[in-house]
Amino acid sequence: MKRIHSIDIVRGIVMIIMAIDHVRDLMHTSSLTQNPVDLATTTPVLFFTRWITYLCAPAFVFLSGVSVWLSFRRSENVNATRNYLLKRGLWLILLEFTLINFALWFDFSFRLLFLQVIAAIGFGFILLALLLKTSRRTLLILATVIICGHNLVQFLPSGQSSFINTIASVLFRQSFFQVSPDFIFFVGYPLIPWFGIMLLGFVMGSLFEQADAGKGRLFFRAGLGLIIAFILLRVINFYGDPVKWSEQQSGFYTFLSFLSVTKYPPSLMFILFFLGVTFLLLCIADRLPVQVQNLFRVYGKVPMFYYLLHLYFIRIAVFIMVYSQGFTWKDLLFGPFQFGRPAKGSGISLPVVYLVSLLIVAALYPLCRWYGKYKETHREKAWLRYL
Repeated sequence: MKRIHSIDIVRGIVMIIMAIDHVRDLMHTSSLTQNPVDLATTTPVLFFTRWITYLCAPAFVFLSGVSVWLSFRRSENVNATRNYLLKRGLWLILLEFTLINFALWFDFSFRLLFLQVIAAIGFGFILLALLLKTSRRTLLILATVIICGHNLVQFLPSGQSSFINTIASVLFRQSFFQVSPDFIFFVGYPLIPWFGIMLLGFVMGSLFEQADAGKGRLFFRAGLGLIIAFILLRVINFYGDPVKWSEQQSGFYTFLSFLSVTKYPPSLMFILFFLGVTFLLLCIADRLPVQVQNLFRVYGKVPMFYYLLHLYFIRIAVFIMVYSQGFTWKDLLFGPFQFGRPAKGSGISLPVVYLVSLLIVAALYPLCRWYGKYKETHREKAWLRYL
């Protein structure tokens, strides 16, 4: 089965946008002290710089589910696919808690383990491996129940058992566990809501096998339908997001409140809107100029390779920034929720965040292009499927 270019194109778009968010997180002047979507303190430019990157995780997780379906169809072997998913899932979890966490905090003591999107995908692969023989209809119902119903958890009272609370927190809520005075486990991406998105991608994977014309119409209708559903439910303002929109000091900020949906965990409103955008991007991907398609595909064909490298490129950029601003190694802070920079006086402005992001993405282009060609010409090396 040939590669489906629209998947690589959209994945490439998403990963370029992702670089902006991670550069902002680690390098922006206010990233250590300000929530960019807090309407009481943010600016419109800062708000949208963060808000547009909300697209990344749901698109990436959804397309991961699609990729599993396509891989399953290629092999037609349940046991082989299950074994691959189990190994791949464990590998992603290992990467998350080692190389990725280290890139974020640069803390040799690993005093904070942060469960975020890569580990959530890894756990999703493991769960999906156990459900490969389940009918697609059943899986669609399960995905729908998870996506539409997981916000009900916010209305449930906390149980008495600390064990039950811990499990529920890991599965459904963003959670912070002070395991010891020197060790924190932080669940940024609760597993079940993100698994619902992956499961939906798996169930809808067969749509990607259709002819381009029919596929484009389906994606357009699905994307438009999800965004209309978001608007209607958001106007009602009753269910679908734990934070309701409210009237602000101006009409424009009220509009921002309407758009400000909850990512941790991904609310129904969040999923409807950003999966809708994902479908619209899939609809137009094959209609972009060929040169633009090829550019995005270079990144989209090697997502894990890009993901790891871009974090370490940003880490190098952080060190260049702080030393150029006159700080020394003794001034740098490493540990939980510190990014290896001084708490005060360091950082770059938002325009420079965009510039640094562009430079990092450009620097990664030849490396991603080389690795993509290497994978294509060395298909016999099974380990390449894991990076």
